[in-house]
Amino acid sequence: MKKDYNNNTENSTTIYVKNNDINRALRKLKKKLQTEKVFQNLKDKQHFEKPSLKRKKARASAVKRWKKYLAQRDD
Repeated sequence: MKKDYNNNTENSTTIYVKNNDINRALRKLKKKLQTEKVFQNLKDKQHFEKPSLKRKKARASAVKRWKKYLAQRDD
């Protein structure tokens, strides 16, 4: 069974340009790609990261989120 890659609509992102305002369309595209974490995935895949460093970063971000939560709760 062949897979047709030309009609792949499940992963497509569409940005419409209105009134020939390309700058606004680019801003919308960048925002959409950031929310889909496309840039983060590209950055992560550029260099190999040891699993121990991944765990360390994840733990540090969890601590940061927890401290932020406590600070907001105390206000």
